[in-house]
Amino acid sequence: MRKLLLTGFEPFLDFTVNPTMKIVEELDGDLIGDYEIIGKIMPVDFSASGEMLLDFIAEENPDAVISLGLAAGRYKITPERIAINVKDGAADNEGNKPIDEPICEEGEPAYLSALPIRKMVDSLLANGLPAEISNTAGAYLCNNVMYEGLHYAKTNKPELKTGFIHIPASHELAIQHGRLPSWSQEDLVKGVRICIEALEEA
Repeated sequence: MRKLLLTGFEPFLDFTVNPTMKIVEELDGDLIGDYEIIGKIMPVDFSASGEMLLDFIAEENPDAVISLGLAAGRYKITPERIAINVKDGAADNEGNKPIDEPICEEGEPAYLSALPIRKMVDSLLANGLPAEISNTAGAYLCNNVMYEGLHYAKTNKPELKTGFIHIPASHELAIQHGRLPSWSQEDLVKGVRICIEALEEA
């Protein structure tokens, strides 16, 4: 049995719930294909999230890592193609607000996802769920975590499949925020399951 580390984030900014947190909590301990799912929740904290991800990898020694993040405003599931070596954006939950800071001084300018993102998108579309590859994970916490995972794999464990998937808001968030594209939590979970199945087949 192989291990898949699946991470999501706590609520942040003015989003009082985070659907990625609920997905991770629901799938934790499940068996999907040949993967045992190990679910972990990440803090929205520039100074702690990357180190925490690396701690989880060291503890669990997974064969693959998929990190999830909320992209409120997107209406498709979007596996990310690239992570950049930059921290920037709104203040995190601890009040940190880096501007144009490198994530890793000795790291590459950017890393490409090690997940089968085209296969994931094709599988989602074949199952009736809107999806496309995204070419920007931004420079906020989602990009930060994606970059940390890929830098670790590049320098320590090249066979580790790691990357990031952004998901739309849930209906719960759309009710709170008004005009916001949203999916049912059930379809969000289904979409993540499909991505994990595509990982197994790759």
